[in-house]
Amino acid sequence: MPFPEPPNLAYATSSLRPAPSDLDPALRDVVEYRKSGLSLNHIVGCPLDCGYCVRHLFGNYEMKRPHLVMPDADAVDRLTAHPYFVRDKTPIQIFNRATDPFLPRVKDHLFATLQLLDRQGFKNHVLVITRWKIMEADVARLEALCNLKVTVLVTWSGITDPRIEPIDSGVASETLRTLQSSKRRTRSVLYWRPIVAGLNDDRARIEQAQHLAQLADACVFTGLFHREEIRDYLRSAGVSDLYDDVARRKILPQDLERRILDGFGTGENAIPLFRKTSCAVAYAHGLPDYNGHYGIPAICDICPAAQVGRCSDAHRNPSRTEIERWIHRVGLNPDGTVMASGHLTVTGSTEQQRYAIQHATGFQVHDRSHPHLEGRHGRAEQGWGT
Repeated sequence: MPFPEPPNLAYATSSLRPAPSDLDPALRDVVEYRKSGLSLNHIVGCPLDCGYCVRHLFGNYEMKRPHLVMPDADAVDRLTAHPYFVRDKTPIQIFNRATDPFLPRVKDHLFATLQLLDRQGFKNHVLVITRWKIMEADVARLEALCNLKVTVLVTWSGITDPRIEPIDSGVASETLRTLQSSKRRTRSVLYWRPIVAGLNDDRARIEQAQHLAQLADACVFTGLFHREEIRDYLRSAGVSDLYDDVARRKILPQDLERRILDGFGTGENAIPLFRKTSCAVAYAHGLPDYNGHYGIPAICDICPAAQVGRCSDAHRNPSRTEIERWIHRVGLNPDGTVMASGHLTVTGSTEQQRYAIQHATGFQVHDRSHPHLEGRHGRAEQGWGT
């Protein structure tokens, strides 16, 4: 079925322009470590106008036309030369911070980047997150890859307020159907986000998510990043505050999670649903979670039994020598490192340092100042008991 094009897609008939010289330095640094992997973002700018976009945090939201920061080959070289990159192990994300990878012209760079990595024989996980349309020809280009483990995460929220999200939700359902009918090696995940209490959490939306999840290999659900910049933008668009407070982590209240879990059901016939992105990706490929969430058993209480078994079989405590080697490699103080059951606690770390160790060892790494609280699963405190 046809969908209306966003008004800012006029750039589709021309090549991408070079990024301006005054681009935020954070966006000019095209490789960033995030929890789901090393993130490569050498294109910035997006016309899709999602009101909660993280580009608000970089002052880049008004750049509607995608711009190229550097050539694909240079970006791939920078990615694979990153000090934390490990061949066949470090998960990779492409164009998940400052544009959508399947926009016209942008997807040509996506496929070129994937081919450059694939031809070098890398077998790393690659996560590609989109809320735009994927065609059968796009799936064919993904299927032509031989080595990379590619997962397409199709974002859907069911939000109907165009001030918050103007993209027709039917785009996601069509994309999921296209992937389901055309893919073989490629995996698909329904990325159900952001779920906001009182906005898109009614029973009808949960049932719609159940239906869409059956078109994918797995489903992961998550809440809203409610930062000051995002709240200010939504206020300027006339949207009442989605939550009373801003937060460093994603907001997903406890009662909202419970209603989602009750809606999806439990047992062998339940639709596979995951709290963590890496868990859904790993399940889709029939592999253990590369983030080592099995070390926090409460996270896994909704996972299919077969997946829990895979993660259990693969879970191990890294040796002290291995930990010390990575502590030194990322520049942390070894004196503040404590090995506990299922996780490592460090002191004075950045997210990039923690995630590098986590992906290399398959073992959870937490900072003493941001402990993993039982049952909250790394979410903001809003809507949870003390």
